[in-house]
Amino acid sequence: MTITAKIHLVDVTLRDGSHAMKHAFTIEQVKEVAKGLDEAGIEYFEVSHGDGLGGSSLQYGFSKVNEMELIAAAAEVCKNAKVSVLLLPGIGVKEDLEEAVKAGAKMVRVATHVTEADVAKQHIELGRKLGLKTVGFLMMAHMAPVEKLVEQAKLFESYGAEIVYVTDSAGTLLPHEVKERVSALREALSCEIGFHGHNNLSLAMANSIAAVEAGATYIDGSLRCLGAGSGNTQTEVMVAVFERLGYETGIRLYPIMDVANEVVAKFMPRPQEITGSSLIMGYSGVYSSFLLHTQDAAKKFSVDERDILVELGKRKAVGGQEDFIYDIAAQLAKKKTAETIT
Repeated sequence: MTITAKIHLVDVTLRDGSHAMKHAFTIEQVKEVAKGLDEAGIEYFEVSHGDGLGGSSLQYGFSKVNEMELIAAAAEVCKNAKVSVLLLPGIGVKEDLEEAVKAGAKMVRVATHVTEADVAKQHIELGRKLGLKTVGFLMMAHMAPVEKLVEQAKLFESYGAEIVYVTDSAGTLLPHEVKERVSALREALSCEIGFHGHNNLSLAMANSIAAVEAGATYIDGSLRCLGAGSGNTQTEVMVAVFERLGYETGIRLYPIMDVANEVVAKFMPRPQEITGSSLIMGYSGVYSSFLLHTQDAAKKFSVDERDILVELGKRKAVGGQEDFIYDIAAQLAKKKTAETIT
């Protein structure tokens, strides 16, 4: 097969993986992963709290180590790879981004709900002003029709985003839905298109292939799938698959496998399997980072976590509504008690 234009694989182990790690990455772990990614040939990799800059809080979970220290530690050990950060307007503020740049960040991905790109204007503009590779992230991309997705993506591009992502935050999109969305953006925009997937329905790899075939040139992955829910598209697997498909990633297979299996695998709290709960997340279209919060709420109120997730899906809950999880759990427990009495 003829080699196509280069595909940029962005590794999110040290950011999306923060969810699975309960935001407890150490400086030593970050340095070891960053060094391995750099040596393997990764161009950009993300470091920050799972919910982005400023995410360390009671609402989202406190970080074990200040994220600015983690960013600086990652940047320090890299010769070629560049550190990216995630910023969700309303969680992170402009001062957080300025501090991240001082710590060594070279890319910012500004993330909003799929219908709320307009809240990111000043953050996108600041990213460009600071000289960062600046990206717009449309989260929960399944929750809006394609026409709305295109409308919001155009806003990101008008603010200065150099890449706009279709973000399958719930791991609920099917390959033909990914293709439809990426194709629509590719036709409507002049900037590059990216895709971020989750594996809750075991479709992250298939969806990533569909995205590339539809014109996406930036694809996210995490080592050993470490990420929210059932994790992300597996970076080291993507390197092998895209090479077999004839795409150029610039990443060396053996070294990327080594950092996945000899570094990340050793500190993962659990395998990134498709469990009953993460499957329901994909089936119901629930934000992947809700998984551990839901498990905690289910234990606290002695209810089935799957029932919580189904209800979250029905109510179309979005990122930032973590407290909603506990409200639903309490309501389910009250209903359960009432049924038992009657």
